[in-house]
Amino acid sequence: MALTDKIYAHLPQRGQDVAASAFGLYRHWLRSGPGYGDLVRGYRERDRWSVDELASYQSEKLRILLGNAADHVPYYRQAWGHEEKRAARAGCLSALPLLAKEPVRSAPLDFARDDMRPLLRYRFLTSGSTGTPVSTLWTAREARDARALREVRSANWAGVSFTQGRATFSGRIVVPDANSNGPFHRYNRVEKQVYFSAFHLSGENADQYVEALWQHGTQWLTGYAMSYYLLARHILDRGLDVPVLKAVVTTSEKLTQTMRTVMEEAYRCPVFEEYGTVENAVFASACAHHRLHVSSDAGVVEILRPDGTPCAPGEAGEVVATGFVRQYQPFVRYRVGDVAAWDPEPCSCGRHLPVLKEVLGRIEDVVVGPDGRQMVRFHGIFVGQANIVEGQIIQEALDRIRVKIVPTAAFGTNDIADVEKRVRQRLGDVNVVVETVESIPRSASGKFQAVVSQMNG
Repeated sequence: MALTDKIYAHLPQRGQDVAASAFGLYRHWLRSGPGYGDLVRGYRERDRWSVDELASYQSEKLRILLGNAADHVPYYRQAWGHEEKRAARAGCLSALPLLAKEPVRSAPLDFARDDMRPLLRYRFLTSGSTGTPVSTLWTAREARDARALREVRSANWAGVSFTQGRATFSGRIVVPDANSNGPFHRYNRVEKQVYFSAFHLSGENADQYVEALWQHGTQWLTGYAMSYYLLARHILDRGLDVPVLKAVVTTSEKLTQTMRTVMEEAYRCPVFEEYGTVENAVFASACAHHRLHVSSDAGVVEILRPDGTPCAPGEAGEVVATGFVRQYQPFVRYRVGDVAAWDPEPCSCGRHLPVLKEVLGRIEDVVVGPDGRQMVRFHGIFVGQANIVEGQIIQEALDRIRVKIVPTAAFGTNDIADVEKRVRQRLGDVNVVVETVESIPRSASGKFQAVVSQMNG
């Protein structure tokens, strides 16, 4: 656990609200500072470009990115041969090898350009859903570019904006006390943002989540799809009344039609889907017709068969992405770890951005606490665990959690104690069994299930 997290955990509730607002002030500057407005205008302008205009723009951005990767990124300089570097400088993406996550996990600095010396450099971790988190390095402009993309293509398409009051479900430990009686949120006054705890959701607590929406004048919801779905079920089951909301924009898990129907009934507003990664290698968002458009001006997305050839429209394959937003630490032909398919039908919204028919493999099993709380994205307990290669959470009973861990040589009793503490912080007083293993089984697509519930078996 980071020092700032430890300090936050020991603050009283009012102090945690102040900390959330201080963090919000920093994030607001980082993501909406100088140059942000120009980036927003750029995405809005390209929103209605023709197929040829988008293709020309994408080709030029790709040629520049690949040339910089070949000449200025240590990993690619070493890993690519002479012919591959020549192809990169010519902008020929298909001639380059695929990039797995392991090299990035092992040496993230090897992917940073050595011809750039950003005054400030920011580090974000992926959730680690298929192993140890990937460390991503960002410049301030890249953080603003990523927010501008989400503002225009996600929030604005849903009829909302990040300038309006919102509520967020994420993997943050918002309420550190696992046995808290509430409230189950903290408030970032700077961005008018309610941070919800994803680890205290239950029917008994649902009224406090709804009360927070009323208290802070929340206009829209964004974050974990499954958390908002679970809350929606509790709202309907208990007949709770929610304030007028403009939209729900779900992230991180696949949004099914059943989930959409339940949420639209509970929140009484449209529900939109967003698909992306912390690495910002790929970004797709839903228009008013609920078609999932890939922002081709923010990167190149390939959907490939096992032999590396492109899938036909409607054919499911592996998602491989080359993002344009992050130029400082570029990931070229990055194996995201998901399976998707292109939709052959154009969208009636009139945009020429390509459409995904379906993204597979984003729903995880729900972990249920002894008191009935329901949680998703539980694998966040592995974030910041330097001595864990990868891990898997298995719920064997309401009060029994098995944690399978592939350890490094330095893994020891302190690491075991930390894992047990993190599990109990989220679930309360449960039996935690930490089991070290040589490997965790993969599926045919190369993924393993990060969270497994045996409660329904």
